[in-house]
Amino acid sequence: MASLSDDDVRAALAGDLPGWEFEDGAIRKEFVFKGFMAAIAFIDRLALKANEARHHPDLENHYNRVLVSLSTHDEGGVTEHDIALARAIDSVGEPAEA
Repeated sequence: MASLSDDDVRAALAGDLPGWEFEDGAIRKEFVFKGFMAAIAFIDRLALKANEARHHPDLENHYNRVLVSLSTHDEGGVTEHDIALARAIDSVGEPAEA
């Protein structure tokens, strides 16, 4: 699967992926939770979706925050797989009230 053009990535993010940003050939979003265990539970739910998709994000956990970064390394950029997984990740996220 070929990587998407920058314009296609931006259009996909503007469509139905609020909070996702496109930078340095990847899409990223930070999720904030009420505490550490809620963040870890999110990572567990995310991991199930990623494994089902056979596509695995880069993750950073900082206590109650999880930074998710998606790109398809073999294609050198963002593909439809990354956009689809971003939607799946959003479906399992339960961020804390701001």
